Amino acid sequence: MTVRPVHVVTDSTASLPPDLVARWGLTVVPLTVRFGETHGREGVDVSSSVLLERLRSGEDVTTSQPAPDAFARAFASAAEAGARAIVSVHLSGDLSGTVGSARLGAEGCSVPVHVVDSRSVAMGLGLATLAAAEAVAAGAGAEDAAGVARRVGSGCSARFLVDALDHLRRGGRLGAGAAAIGTLLGMRPLLALHDGRLEVAEKIRTRAGARARLGTLTVEDVERRGRARVAVHHLGDPVKAEELADRIAEALGDRLSPWPGESAARVVVSEASAVIGAHVGPGLLAVVVGEG
Repeated sequence: MTVRPVHVVTDSTASLPPDLVARWGLTVVPLTVRFGETHGREGVDVSSSVLLERLRSGEDVTTSQPAPDAFARAFASAAEAGARAIVSVHLSGDLSGTVGSARLGAEGCSVPVHVVDSRSVAMGLGLATLAAAEAVAAGAGAEDAAGVARRVGSGCSARFLVDALDHLRRGGRLGAGAAAIGTLLGMRPLLALHDGRLEVAEKIRTRAGARARLGTLTVEDVERRGRARVAVHHLGDPVKAEELADRIAEALGDRLSPWPGESAARVVVSEASAVIGAHVGPGLLAVVVGEG
C-alpha cells in the first residue's frame, strides 16, 4: 500500500467506481450482506448483480456495518504504510451504525483518526470522500480535510426512484406511515435525503414520469448551485441510467463540473452498492448532486 501522509478511508456504500478509488489511493472498508445463513463482504464476496438475483427470487436479504476490528485493521495498515493521520468518511449515522463502528475502530490507533459522518450516502458519500482526498493532495492537514468532507457531504442532495418502499420499511430506514403514503394508489415514490434521513419527496403516477421528474429536479438543483458534480446510480439497469445521465448532461452543458482529478466534465454512472440495493430493492435509479 502506498499512502499519503494523510490517508483517506471510506466504506463500500460510497458506490465509488474502481477507477476513482485507484486514482486517489483510497481504502474502502466493505459492509456485510447476508442471505439467509450465508454472508459476504460487498464488493469483495458479493456483487450488486448477485444481490439483484437474490432480491428478484424473493430471498430475505439483510446487511450489517463492518465490525470495529475491520476498521482497526484498515487504520493500522495505513499507519504501517506511512500515514501520519487518517480521515475516515462514512454514510449518514441516521442510516447505519458504520460511523460509530469506525470511531470504535479508531481507538488505540497509533496515529490520529478523524472520523466524519458525511450525512449522505452513495456518491454523496463518494463526493465527500473524494473532496477529502483532493484536499490532502493539495496539502491540507487531516483536520482541514475532514472539515472539507463534512461540508461537501452535508451539501449534497440525493434523490432515489424506487419501485416500492417495502424494503426500506422493513429495514427501518423509512417509517411505516411514510411507506404507506409513498405507495398510495400504486404511485412511484421519489425519495430524497434530508439531513441524513430518507423522506418521501413526491409521488408520481408512472415510472417513466418519475424518471423524467428525477431529471428535471436534478437540472433545477444544479442551476440553483450554478455549477455542480452529478452522479447517476442504478441497480441492474445501466441502459436507463446512461439514458438519464445523457439527458442531464445535455441539459446542463457547461454547468457540469469535472470530477476531482479529471479535466473534462461528465455525469458519472455507477451501479449502487449491494448494501444500498438490499435496502431499496430492485428498480433503483438515483441521482446525487454535489458542489463543483
